Amino acid sequence: MYVGALTLDLLLGDVRSLKQKRSVLRPLIAEVHKRFPAVAVAETGDHDLHRRAEIGVAVVSGTAANCTEVLDQCERLVAGRPEIELLSARQRLYGSED
Repeated sequence: MYVGALTLDLLLGDVRSLKQKRSVLRPLIAEVHKRFPAVAVAETGDHDLHRRAEIGVAVVSGTAANCTEVLDQCERLVAGRPEIELLSARQRLYGSED
């Protein structure tokens, strides 16, 4: 069994309040979850900053290759949004021996 974790550091476009930030992040998180129903996705950091956000994605799979593939697809989905700039992406893979 493998657990894959993806942390995305995002810079949001023209966002001037936390309410606007949530209105950008909520549909993004819903879209990731809709396209990949087997993953867990949530805002995991930078809660009090208007233009910055951290999103975490986790997946459990029987193979390391499948974990990596799903996380890569999630990263591409988020990076493809025009109102969001992906500053960094960090993937971690945990195996049963970890």
